[in-house]
Amino acid sequence: MTYTPAQTRYDSMLYRRCGRSGILLPAISLGLWHNFGDITPFGVQQSILRTAFDNGITHFDLANNYGPPYGEAERNFGIHMLRDWKPHRDELIISTKAGYDMWKGPYGDHGSRKYLIASLDQSLKRMNLDYVDIFYHHRPDPDTPIEETMGALDHIVRSGKALYVGISNYNPDQAREAIRTLRQLGTPCLIQQNSYSMMNRRVEQGLTDTLREEKVGLICFAPLQGGILTDRYLNGIPADSRAGHDPRFLKPDAITEDKLVKIRALNELAAARGQKLSQMALEWVLRDEVVTSALIGASRPQQVLDNVQAVRGPAFTSDELAEIDRILA
Repeated sequence: MTYTPAQTRYDSMLYRRCGRSGILLPAISLGLWHNFGDITPFGVQQSILRTAFDNGITHFDLANNYGPPYGEAERNFGIHMLRDWKPHRDELIISTKAGYDMWKGPYGDHGSRKYLIASLDQSLKRMNLDYVDIFYHHRPDPDTPIEETMGALDHIVRSGKALYVGISNYNPDQAREAIRTLRQLGTPCLIQQNSYSMMNRRVEQGLTDTLREEKVGLICFAPLQGGILTDRYLNGIPADSRAGHDPRFLKPDAITEDKLVKIRALNELAAARGQKLSQMALEWVLRDEVVTSALIGASRPQQVLDNVQAVRGPAFTSDELAEIDRILA
C-alpha cells in the first residue's frame, strides 16, 4: 500500500538550529540501530518509520555496522527507501557513520581515508542513496593523523557523497582539534554525537562548552539510558523488555536496586509534571540549547508517539532541576 504522510506532520514538532548552520533538526530524531537489524519484523520497522515522519521526525540516524548483523540496518532502510521514502527524500536528513569495526583486515576499522571513503560507498549502496545528509567519523582514532581523517571527511563533502560531516564520541580536546582542522579545510563540522542522559553527564565536563564556543551542534544518543529512564523497569525486569529477552546492550545486572530507587523518585517527579518518565528525561537533555536533538530508539510505534510528546512538556522550574540533581546525586 502506497504511503501517504500525514498532512499535519510539521504542526507540533520543535525544530532546533544545529550550531551555526542553516540546518534545523527535529528535537527528537530516530536512531535505526538495534531495532532495525534482524530482530524486528520488517513490517514493524516500516510502521515505526512512518509514525516517526507523520509526527515530524525528519532525521533518521544510522551507521555502517548497525544491525545485527553489521550492515543490516542500512540494508533494511534501503528497502524502506525504495518502498516509502524516495518521494520524500528532500524532506529527510539521513545520516550514517564509520569508525568502528566493519569488515575483516586492516582497512575495515578506525579512521583512515581508505576506510572512511570505502565504508560510505558501501553504505550508499545498501541504503539505495546517492548521498547522505550527514556523515560522521564514529570515534576518534589516535593512530591516524587528524589531518587524514578530517581530510577524508572534507573530500567526501566535496565529492557530493555527503552534504555535511560530523564527529562522534570525541572528547573536548579531540573535538576542538577536529572542528578547527575541518574549518581550515573549508568544510565546517556540523554536529557532534555523544551519549548523554540524566544518568550519564560526562559531556558536561567540557564538551558542551567546547561545542558552544565552536558553534557546533550536539545530538545525544541513549538519552533514556538504554531504556532505564522509562517506566519499563519500575517493578523489575519484564520478560518482553530489552534486558529480559535480548541483554546484548542492556544487561539485567545493570538495573541495580540503587538505580531503581532513583528511577522511581524521578518517575514521581515526572508524574507531578504530567509526563511519563521517558518524556521528562528527553526534555531534560534538551534543556541546554547546545543540544540540537535527542536520538530515540523504538521497537514499536507507540514508543515514538510517547516520546515526541517530550517537546510539548512544561518548562522545568529551578526547583525541579535541583530536585533531579538531588535524586541523582
